[in-house]
Amino acid sequence: MIKKIIPFVFLFVTACQPAVTATATEIVVIPSSTPIPVQPTQTVIPSPMPSPTVAVPTTSAAINISAKDGMTQILIPAGTFFMGGMDVYRENDEMPAHEVFLDEFWMDQVEVTNGMYGLCVGEGACRPPSELRSDNREEYFRDLEFQDYPVVFVTWYDADVYCQWAGRRLPTEAEWERAARGDDKRNYPWGDELPNEYNVNGMNLVGDTTRVGSFAEGASPFGVLDMAGNVWEWVADRYRPDYYSKTPLENPKGPSAEEVFNTMRVIRGGSFQEDGVILRLANRSFLDGPDPNAQPEDAAFYGRSSAIIGFRCAADP
Repeated sequence: MIKKIIPFVFLFVTACQPAVTATATEIVVIPSSTPIPVQPTQTVIPSPMPSPTVAVPTTSAAINISAKDGMTQILIPAGTFFMGGMDVYRENDEMPAHEVFLDEFWMDQVEVTNGMYGLCVGEGACRPPSELRSDNREEYFRDLEFQDYPVVFVTWYDADVYCQWAGRRLPTEAEWERAARGDDKRNYPWGDELPNEYNVNGMNLVGDTTRVGSFAEGASPFGVLDMAGNVWEWVADRYRPDYYSKTPLENPKGPSAEEVFNTMRVIRGGSFQEDGVILRLANRSFLDGPDPNAQPEDAAFYGRSSAIIGFRCAADP
């Protein structure tokens, strides 16, 4: 399950949004159907299509363009930042707020798109999404109109495979939050202004995903886009509600398999359905990741997917 969603009010450069007393947040998710073979033989592969160029909001940002999938990556500098909830809406699993030091890393500027993911499927390295639709569109993944929109219905397993194929990796939860927050104590990637129709795809104002990079006013201090809304994003970490009370203060990687008793993986950022409390960048949520005890023919081996979950990748310099 995913933590409960509390009702409240809610960018792309080139190429081609339990135990301890953590408040549970419930998202309606669609479990993955029967797993699709790793190398499908008859799959229509979407062709990547170019997106409108969006200027990087920070003039000093160092960028890199991936030769594998065309993703623009932003260099996040090494430094110490404040991690965790620091406002009146903070939840138990966001506490205590604490300072964390991270080495520099690259972060995808936007979420991985249908067109990008289709390249991996076309090479036989990635499974197709478990559903080819989006929340309200029957044709989505294969539709040329939506090639610059975030891929959805991908499990944590699928996201991890894609990032490895692209020469990158899933970001840690700490890396994700630093890329969204920068060096201050803001509550949203853009600052402390409440989510609205200009800075985020949220609050069901659109009712489905939007083209990545569409909300320039929602950029983080580093120029990373869609860190709130559009789709939830898988990160590398396993979920443990009390992890912040025992996390390393330098380059935390999340709890080990021996420290958790479930298959949950963390998702961050909220989706187009969520309102202001959920879109806070400190908010943590989770969904079933791969079950190492399951067999490859079982859906549990890959975990669950949803119409409101996608991902982005990170990389070491």
